[in-house]
Amino acid sequence: MSKAKKISYWIFTAWLALGMTSTGIVQLIKMDDEVSRIESLGYPVYLLTLLGIWKLLGVVAILVPKFPVIKEWAYAGFFFTCTGAAFSHLNVHDSIGDIFTCLLLLALTITSYLLRPASRKTASANQ
Repeated sequence: MSKAKKISYWIFTAWLALGMTSTGIVQLIKMDDEVSRIESLGYPVYLLTLLGIWKLLGVVAILVPKFPVIKEWAYAGFFFTCTGAAFSHLNVHDSIGDIFTCLLLLALTITSYLLRPASRKTASANQ
């Protein structure tokens, strides 16, 4: 892996980790804006706890070395979370500003996944 690709991977992964950590914490502490947002989407408030925990665990999974299968699950979880959130916002006709964060985190997820080094991939992905 080239040095530039490795640096790019860590920049995108750091931004992804920061974004998922911050949104996960906001969801875990159930900030008023987040509670209002999830209720406007038609979801129960208790879902915030589950999403927050999963996001924080996913961040740990993508940052720690080894465990490539768990990393695959974390990236998949981030992908489904971001696409599900974007679709939910579209479904209730929210503005593009409300959808932007979902799409930004989705782009960071995909970019980090595609740039990850061989040591962070499963054996089948390295072939």
